[in-house]
Amino acid sequence: GGIAVDPHRLSRLELERMSRAFIREIADVIGPDRDVPAPDVYTNPIIMGWMMDEYSRIRRERCPAVITGKPIPLGGSLGRDDATGRGAYHCIKELEKRRKWNPAETTVAVQGFGNAGQSVASLLAADGYRVVAVSDVRGGIFNSRGLDIPAVIESKNRREFVEDVYCGRSVCQCSHCGDGSGECGCDDCECPACGAEAVTNEKLLELKVDILIPAAIENQITVENAGRIDAKYVVEIANGPTTAEADPILNEKGVVVVPDILANAGGVTVSYFEWLQNRSGPWPLSAVQNRLEAMMVTAFEAVESMAEEHSVDWRTAAYGVALSRLQEAIECRGTRTFFSRHDD
Repeated sequence: GGIAVDPHRLSRLELERMSRAFIREIADVIGPDRDVPAPDVYTNPIIMGWMMDEYSRIRRERCPAVITGKPIPLGGSLGRDDATGRGAYHCIKELEKRRKWNPAETTVAVQGFGNAGQSVASLLAADGYRVVAVSDVRGGIFNSRGLDIPAVIESKNRREFVEDVYCGRSVCQCSHCGDGSGECGCDDCECPACGAEAVTNEKLLELKVDILIPAAIENQITVENAGRIDAKYVVEIANGPTTAEADPILNEKGVVVVPDILANAGGVTVSYFEWLQNRSGPWPLSAVQNRLEAMMVTAFEAVESMAEEHSVDWRTAAYGVALSRLQEAIECRGTRTFFSRHDD
């Protein structure tokens, strides 16, 4: 469940009171061995820490394993902050190995420039990929030559929205440009967005790029716009960014969709690592990142193998891998339910 509220309109105290009230309402249905909440849209380590603290207060004992995504001092895991984006990055790197891409010639657009979007864009840019467009809830920027991602991140985090990084050469909102007065005082501006153009979220999805990364919210690629998607690969970091009706259209166009249950699994994987550490002790960052990479590569290979073996799209293959694992586990449990009362 969730709360229908705009957190930007709440004070810090109001946000804390609301977070704690939410945990009081669901305390009976969560627990370290029952259901463990993890971060999602508009949450952060501070909020997750409040939630853990409230649950511990209710149970009258310290319960760090009930919530993941916590601050490090409260039992959080190193590497959790960029885990979702890093998991998607590993999927893209596996595709790179198989498709023999040259990163410098590979263009990327990222819709959604929050935690996950920033981390995957940073990792790809550091590897030489040309990230040409990014956006958030208010819109974004596009530059065919590629954006200076570290500078864009710094400016966005200072000004809150990507559109505030946009530079029109006459009036510039970027902290890297001019003398800070807002006037662009140079003929050949060095700001990360110069030469760029403002772009809407809808337009960003339809850009001609090699890799499109929906990292915002659900239902962004629909039956209405799927025919205009001009990317070769869609790597879903958001939950459910492509509707069921849009999938066949993308498949018909030959667009390879790396589905959300694979591409964004890095976050929940490191949440699992955090849960383990809360019970056995902390791990160094290298251990977290190495184990995450190993698990993402294993999952990627399983889905790829299923897709090739059965000649199906990657989403169907991912579901097939999951169902085959469930089937095996159910069979291993035996036939007890056929020979015993259902209520014992």
